[in-house]
Amino acid sequence: MKMNVYTPLQQATGSFEGGRIIEQKPIGFPQDLGAVKRVGPLFYWAWAHAMEGGSIGLHPHKGFEIMTYVVNGQVSHGDTLGTESTVGPGGAQVMQTGSGVSHREKIDGPDAEIFQIWFEPDLEEAIKRRPTYNEYVAENFPWANNDHVQKKTILGEGSPIHLVTDAQMWDISLDAGSEYEHTIPEGYSIAALAIRGNGKWSIRGETTSFQHKDFTVLEAGSTQSETVRLASEQEKVRMIVIQLPNQVAYELYQR
Repeated sequence: MKMNVYTPLQQATGSFEGGRIIEQKPIGFPQDLGAVKRVGPLFYWAWAHAMEGGSIGLHPHKGFEIMTYVVNGQVSHGDTLGTESTVGPGGAQVMQTGSGVSHREKIDGPDAEIFQIWFEPDLEEAIKRRPTYNEYVAENFPWANNDHVQKKTILGEGSPIHLVTDAQMWDISLDAGSEYEHTIPEGYSIAALAIRGNGKWSIRGETTSFQHKDFTVLEAGSTQSETVRLASEQEKVRMIVIQLPNQVAYELYQR
């Protein structure tokens, strides 16, 4: 089992519109100089904040699967497919960019908070497919509530989102003093971002602390699964967790 915790200073940063949109990037582009370049087919993850709002002009994408997940505020999307769409808190927008599409984005506050996450399918096949766009509101996603733990499935069993890329994703909240247990299958990793609160990871009796905004990558071995425990302390913890294969059966894009 491998585990690394990356502080905000080890993550990449970015901005748009002269700082109206500020980004912390657990996984940035190579030129962003963050510590983590990719986790399997997950190769970009931006956590954006906009106090009042901001916009990003029309720009192209090709091949990749791109998801915007809204924590607070709302995001409006327009694209060359003719789409005009707005999604609020708890909702998601998904572009499977296929043979190519251009889009623009507008973030509205106050205190808007969103993620944009890029997944990589087999690009040789992906660029042959027609680009698509779909939106999902918060009520579309399944929730589980157990022992002071609330778990929302964004990608995976029960979710309305169906990506080509092998990926699962959860939005997990723990009340103060609670624990959540997760089994990472053999050959997989989880990438986890603490968006609220401080806590601890426990693996095989060893404990590692994390702070608000820390990014953790936990990698199971190729021959056995690993069970990890996530625990909150004196305050509530909210963690975004994405599970991915360590290796895929196609060549990953080298930038």
